[in-house]
This record gives sequence, structure tokens and C-alpha cells, in this order.
Amino acid sequence: MTRQGVEMFAYYLDLALRSLKRNPALTGLMIVAIGFGVAASMITYSVFRAVSGNPIPDKSAQLFTPQIDSWGPQQNLQGEPPQAMDYTDAMALMRAHLAKRQTLVYPVQLSVLPGGDRSLPINAYGFAAYGDFFPMFQVPFRYGSGWSEADDQARAGVVVLTEEFNDKLFGGADSVGREITLGGHEYRIIGVTRHWNPQPRFYALFGGGTFGAPADFYIPFTRALDLKIYTAGNNSCRGKMSGSGWDYWLRSNCVWINPWVELDTPAAVARYRRFLEGYAAEQQQAGRFNWAPNVRLRDVTQWLSYMQVVPPESRISLLVSIGFFVICLVNTIGLLLAKFMRRAGEIGVRRALGASRREIYTQFLIEAGTVGVAGGLLGLLLTSVGVSGVGLLFRPQIARLAHVDLSLIALTLGVAILATVIAAFYPAWRAAHVQPAWHLRTN
Repeated sequence: MTRQGVEMFAYYLDLALRSLKRNPALTGLMIVAIGFGVAASMITYSVFRAVSGNPIPDKSAQLFTPQIDSWGPQQNLQGEPPQAMDYTDAMALMRAHLAKRQTLVYPVQLSVLPGGDRSLPINAYGFAAYGDFFPMFQVPFRYGSGWSEADDQARAGVVVLTEEFNDKLFGGADSVGREITLGGHEYRIIGVTRHWNPQPRFYALFGGGTFGAPADFYIPFTRALDLKIYTAGNNSCRGKMSGSGWDYWLRSNCVWINPWVELDTPAAVARYRRFLEGYAAEQQQAGRFNWAPNVRLRDVTQWLSYMQVVPPESRISLLVSIGFFVICLVNTIGLLLAKFMRRAGEIGVRRALGASRREIYTQFLIEAGTVGVAGGLLGLLLTSVGVSGVGLLFRPQIARLAHVDLSLIALTLGVAILATVIAAFYPAWRAAHVQPAWHLRTN
């Protein structure tokens, strides 16, 4: 902006401030309308943003969860395969090893003795997975690393702790190499992750909790099978159960495993989809399935959409708050129109003295922008208060995800200013088309 432009802006800003001071009651009404309207929108948006964001944006298009219909058209989910996989199909995918990386995941809950054998046990929540879990999902490490494929095959008694759990047990010290007792069995700590808790928890939507606190630990899937550790999440079965026990459960059609594969090219995706269809066809020919192959292969964003992880109350609240903001803007338009047209005589004189319509537009839009800034600042204050109280409307695990950060601050101010300026276009247009001759004659 040139020096002359800066001077003109300062001049119009001075005019705007003088005008706003002339009628503080009207100015206050506009600021309150904008402040409450933008605050209502930003409070609900902060929740919606938290629950609908992409949890792994760098790789969401390369990570896929396969589904195979092991229940049949009479018992499946309205034509859709089960949302998880049974043991038989999951292990078949692992043996095929047609993906760049692959893992199976299921939640487990084990007791831990934080102070040795003489201490009281506490419950710890974690996941059983294959070693590819960590590079696939870009899990950051503070100490050590994840386990290897050889550890998977050896069913090794190793464990990776999360930063939060390591802080609780070892005060944040490097615990790699130490022993820990989980569920009555010894594990050797080989790694400690940095804080990592993608929300929503896309890799374990079935049974792992969509939104929640960070896990405590990760152990090898094969080790969990050896120790016959049942899932701590969902376990969904169809048909009559004619047996019981661990071995029967593994042979049943109960689904409880979250499978994930990494496919980094369209050709790899197409090849893996053909494999799923071929595998389902083989199961049909073998007599295990008596229905046509029914498979799916969804990436992260498609999976989140299918699982409808965004709570309906957050969408409804956002729409209602936007509607409230629109009503506030309509009221602001009326207030600005009344304010601008009360100065029709002043405008007529300025036009008669040579002021262009563009200058009138500039003056009144800057005045509206000033109202927007004040309304945005009020909105920021109300948003900060409102975000701390969203637990009154949403479940605690969702409410704690909402927070005020720099992006929300910038968005709040930007929306308030832009919306107010847009609302001022019609009043400014009416003001700019005042007829100078008529007002000079009446005055």
C-alpha cells in the first residue's frame, strides 16, 4: 500500500471511530450481535473440527482396511461386510502378505504392578498389533523403537510403552531394557513412544474407542494369541454358538480384529482388491461361504465416513449455531442500514463537494470492518469461555478435544470482520446512491 493509501485509510478509520462514538448504544448492539453470533459458531466448530479432522493426513490415502463378508446376506449389515474381521480371515491376509506393510490390531486390558511384586495392580489399556503398526501409522518414538518381524514370528515377550504410561511408571526416564509385568507375564521394554493419540482413533474404530485418552502400551499380536488374551473391545458374532473356549472362539465367525494394509500405488490397491475377491471366491468354493464374494477396501477417510465417526449432535449444533450467526448478521444489516441512512444529509453534502461513490463505499465498509474487529474480540472472549463449557453439551471424551489455538483465534477474527463487511455492502450501497441535490434542497 502506498503512503497516500495509508493516509486515506487512516482518515477513513478516524471517520469511522468518530461515527461509532456518536451513537454508542447502536454501536454496542452491533458489536454484541456479531460477538455472540461468531462465538456460537466457533464454539461448535471447535468441536466439529476436532472430531471430523483427518487423523493421519500424510498417509490417509495409502492406508486401507479390508473387509470380508463372513456372515452372509441374511446376517450382514444391510449388504455391507462386518466392520471387523474374524481370526480365520485375518490370519489368511497376514499369510498372503500382499501389501507393503500390514498389521492386525485389537484392544487388550491387562493389570500391571507399577512398584514391583509388592505393589497393588492397576489396569492398563493397550493394543495387540504386528510390528508394522509403528511405521505404518508414523508412531514417533522417544526411546528405543518398535519390534521386528522376527519378534512377531518368535512371539516375543516385548512391549512398547507410551510416553504417558512411561511417565507414570518410571518418571519419564529411559526404561528401554527394563522388565515389566503385564497380566502376570514378564515383558521387556524395547521402546517408548512420544505423545501419539490420533483423533478419531481410526485404526481401531471397532472396539478400540473412537475418541479417548492415549493407550498405555503395545504388545505383539502373536504374543497376545499365545497367552490367550481376549479382546477388551467389541466382539460381534452371528448365528448360534455351539461351543465355548479360546480355540472355538478363534474358529467362529466372531469378528474382533481390525486389519490394516499399506498400499502406496493405485496398482497395488487394485491388486489387493482382486486378491480379496479371489480369496472370498475360494472360501465359497470350499463351502465355508455359501454366498457370492462380498468385500470392501476403504482408505482412512472412506472408513471414517462409513463408520460415521462424527457425532450427529456436533453436526446439528454447528448448523444451529450457523443459523444463529446468520440471524445476527441480518440484524446487523438492519442496524447498519439505519445508522448509515441517518447520515444521508452528511453523505449528500460530501457527494456535492466531489466525493465519489467509491469513497463513500470505502468509508462505510471500513466503519463496518471496525465493528467487525470489536465484535471479533468479544467473540474471542465468549469462545474461550464457551469452549471450556462444551462438556455440558457433548460427551466428556469429545468435549476435551475442543480447544482454542492460534488457528481458531485467527478464524474467529477473520469470520467476524469478513461477515460484518459483507453485511455492510447493502447499507453502503444505499448510502452511496443518496441523491445529493435532494438532500441539499431539503436542508
